[in-house]
Amino acid sequence: MARIGAITLALSGGVGALTIPHVAYAQNFSFNSVSIEGNQRIEPATILSYAGIARGERVSAAQLNDAYQRILASGLFESVEIDPQGSRLVIRVVEYPTINRISFEGNQRIDDENLAALITSQSRRVFSPRVAEADAQTISESYIEQGRLAARVEPKVIRRSNNRVDLVFEIFEGGVSEIERIGFVGNGTYSDNRLRRVLDTKQAGFLRALIRRDTLIEDRIEFDKQLLRDFYLSRGYVDFRVTGVNAELAQERDGYFVTFNVEEGQQFTVGAVTVNSDLPEVDLDVFESRLRLREGAVYSPLRVENEIARLERLALREGLNFVRVEPRIERNDRDLTLDVEFVLTRGERIFIERIDIEGNSTTLDRVVRRQFDVVEGDPFNPRAVRESAERIRALGFFGEADVQAREGSSPQQVIVEVDVEEQPTGALSFGGSYSTTTGFGAAISFSERNFLGRGQALGLSFNTSSTARAYAFNFLEPAFLGRDLSFGIDLNYNETDNLGTDWDTTVGNFGISLGFPVSENGRVGLRYGLKYTDLVLPDDTPLPTAADPEIGGIIRAEADEGPRYDSFIGYTYSFDTRRTGLNPNAGVRLEFGQDFAGLGGDTTYVRTSFKALGQTKILNEEVTLRATLEGGALNFSEGTSRITDRFLIGPNIMRGFEYGGIGPREIGPGVNDPLGGNFYAVARFDAEFPLGLPEEYGLRGGLFYDVGSVWGLSSDTKDNALAANKVVSDGFEARHTVGFSLLWDSAIGPLRLNFSEPLQKNKYDKPLNFNLTIQTQF
Repeated sequence: MARIGAITLALSGGVGALTIPHVAYAQNFSFNSVSIEGNQRIEPATILSYAGIARGERVSAAQLNDAYQRILASGLFESVEIDPQGSRLVIRVVEYPTINRISFEGNQRIDDENLAALITSQSRRVFSPRVAEADAQTISESYIEQGRLAARVEPKVIRRSNNRVDLVFEIFEGGVSEIERIGFVGNGTYSDNRLRRVLDTKQAGFLRALIRRDTLIEDRIEFDKQLLRDFYLSRGYVDFRVTGVNAELAQERDGYFVTFNVEEGQQFTVGAVTVNSDLPEVDLDVFESRLRLREGAVYSPLRVENEIARLERLALREGLNFVRVEPRIERNDRDLTLDVEFVLTRGERIFIERIDIEGNSTTLDRVVRRQFDVVEGDPFNPRAVRESAERIRALGFFGEADVQAREGSSPQQVIVEVDVEEQPTGALSFGGSYSTTTGFGAAISFSERNFLGRGQALGLSFNTSSTARAYAFNFLEPAFLGRDLSFGIDLNYNETDNLGTDWDTTVGNFGISLGFPVSENGRVGLRYGLKYTDLVLPDDTPLPTAADPEIGGIIRAEADEGPRYDSFIGYTYSFDTRRTGLNPNAGVRLEFGQDFAGLGGDTTYVRTSFKALGQTKILNEEVTLRATLEGGALNFSEGTSRITDRFLIGPNIMRGFEYGGIGPREIGPGVNDPLGGNFYAVARFDAEFPLGLPEEYGLRGGLFYDVGSVWGLSSDTKDNALAANKVVSDGFEARHTVGFSLLWDSAIGPLRLNFSEPLQKNKYDKPLNFNLTIQTQF
């Protein structure tokens, strides 16, 4: 066979050559021997296995090229050359070096350990340029997720002896490309400020060093689009859509201007609401009587979902298995209404074969299983499974919780698979504090929301200062006896030493409680409590004299009684419309409770308390209106109340006055003792509104008006007053307060700064014109 010449084929993906002689009449080869050259670590047999050429086998030039490609694609060699030399085939290779060490340079925002967990390259493994480039891209993406769009990562190789290299990733992190402004185009009903509060992405503000939701992340923008759609759909805008999102990079390349282009459409209300079914066993009157959706209400998919869930639960109680409720919506563009027809149909006869739970290394299976309303063998209801998945996520025990259903051993059976990823549920905190009232203090607390993986809550706390000490222990089992029945134990002990008064108190409480639902929005709590109280005068308190009594006769008489034990049982009923979410802009919460003392102990009394809260949003949800009414009554039939029993309220209940600043007092020469009252009632009215400041500052304003009173002392109590003193404010005397609030969603939590001015007060009341509190949510 005459050799006419040779050509070298250069191939992409590596440096290599395939040298094949051109044959004038035939292009087939047959080799009696194969020689491997250049290999140091890789065995010849391994290279031959990639080549796939047997001795004596006739191969073509195309097959030799395929062999070359297979050897190169193994990723083990930097270059490959195949050289046919008559009946002998020579394969020359240059092996990739091994990685001696991997290091990162230039990184400050992400630690080496976190970067090492992202990459595929490893020490003492074969170096691959392709893998190194992919690792560099992965590192770059991790910086992009932090908003550092200018980050660059370049892999560098440092040659070492024995065919080894050091792999170095040189990183230029760059600055954070923040979102300077979020705007909207096409919104006419809701303002930009209102819509920005819906988004998870935030604008950069003066707390940009702490808030990291102000960076441009593509996945978060997609999530924001869904949040906007859910927001509008829940308010009746069924045609709403986001037509596009524009992100413009600032000229300095350090920030973005993001604009959401939206189409709101028209708001629809609910038209006719009916129930229909072809099933003969269905009594339509029973189902129609349970409907809560009414004509004229703003249409919301959540309301429809709630109705479907309610009707399907009713079907189960009526003994109707495999009944499904399908909503049929008819659109009426003329009057902008949506007629809703709930159709009860017969679903497929599918049963739950089993429920598989994976990923819960700490949490017991039963904690997850009790979130399901069904067990193995029950009819399969997809809606019930979805609701169970939401309850699992709401536990807060898992970072990820995925619930899927797949076909089981037969088409009539399904297997429900629950895949969870656990997250930390415990907290140990240490803290210090300083107050002009209590001095320096220290606090230690431990809490665990999933104690021993049983879904139980456990808490321990210790707080101390120069004038007060508090110890607390609490335990809660949310599913006592495997039912929707909560069981709790509370134990606390508090001591005060001259805390704003001339006397000391010691109060200890032990209580056990049970709680269970009684309706869709109602819940009842039952409890038993044992209370220890002691009122002590300091040892250096002088005996009272007409000229210098210091402490009045009422407090002295109550202190002379010594320690007291109260044993009581009680209940609390609560009603909360937010549990069903029928109206996203309004809600009502009611609470009423009573404690009955006299089961042993030293006293017999009835303590009653109530609270009613209502909230709504107006002016396209820019302004929030809230009204609260609360009060209490204490009626003793055996024994008399002491200051540790009576109601003493402060600025957390009645703004504009100090703790114990209103209500009955013993007044005399050198005496001004707050006594508290057997009754109190307070009404609070709030309005919250935007201040026109950038939304990212988290500042809103508020106006409030409070009216209330503390009153009522028994005649036996008043008879203990010193002869030279008098008891004031014993009757109902309404105090009125107005004020302005500054609400701040700060990095340490929602804060509320109240500036108040009493409009009507008693001569002996103690006003408080400013106080700072943690803002409570409705």
